[in-house]
Amino acid sequence: QVQLVESGGGLVQAGGSLKLSCAASGLTFSGIAVGWFRRAPGKEYELMAGINGSGATIYYDDSVRGRFTMSRDSAKNMVDLQMSNLGPEDTAVYYCAARDSVYISVSRAAYDYWGQGTKVTVYA
Repeated sequence: QVQLVESGGGLVQAGGSLKLSCAASGLTFSGIAVGWFRRAPGKEYELMAGINGSGATIYYDDSVRGRFTMSRDSAKNMVDLQMSNLGPEDTAVYYCAARDSVYISVSRAAYDYWGQGTKVTVYA
């Protein structure tokens, strides 16, 4: 069955960088939309970044644009999220998700497959 596994979370000082990865099994990332969501304490899920099926479009939320970079490595069947200039507001559990569509969606309900999440804590 489909399994998505995030890795790379941890504790990082404000201003620092962290790279998250999501490995898929039972599902081919290439050709479908994949997104990175996060849920901060007391807040709802939000889409930070997404890549469409062709890779021609990469979406970033305003809160992370210029600081986060999403990429897909088709050969490894993985997606990454390179995060830089992190601040305490970035503290959250981060999830990768995929859907049976070529199109990015900002809606959590639109995604069919989810990882278990990896926690990122940014301290001042």
